[in-house]
Amino acid sequence: MEDGAAIWRIARDSEVLDLNSSYSYLLWCRDFAATSVVARDETGDPIAFVTGYIRPDRPETLVVWQVAVDRAHRGKGLAAKLLDALTARVASDQGLTSVETTITPDNAASDRLFTSFAQRHDAPLEHEVLFEGALFPEGTHLPEVLYRIGPF
Repeated sequence: MEDGAAIWRIARDSEVLDLNSSYSYLLWCRDFAATSVVARDETGDPIAFVTGYIRPDRPETLVVWQVAVDRAHRGKGLAAKLLDALTARVASDQGLTSVETTITPDNAASDRLFTSFAQRHDAPLEHEVLFEGALFPEGTHLPEVLYRIGPF
């Protein structure tokens, strides 16, 4: 739970993620630690994270909620390493045949991350709009495109 405040700051400073409340990051670290991962620098401070959960109706599917890397540590492949490590751990602990995430059409970095993940794992990748932008109460939200990777 001690990582909650740090991953909230990393998410806030990313300037691309939808920022959840700091409280939600604390809960995430408590309730979904088994399906999330945090990278630390040489002093032990969190510098990147991937949060996820197992879909209740598809227990073989990991849903990746957020991926963020501190600005000073970007461009080194850290997000890909974390995603690979997390999926390997979840697969070993409880079985895993697919990964899902949602990405807005303007998020090129996330598109590259998950497309390359599918390629590295020789897994099929499907896209479909999960939530149309008009469903969001703000009225200006882009659609959320579901990326389904697997089986692998």
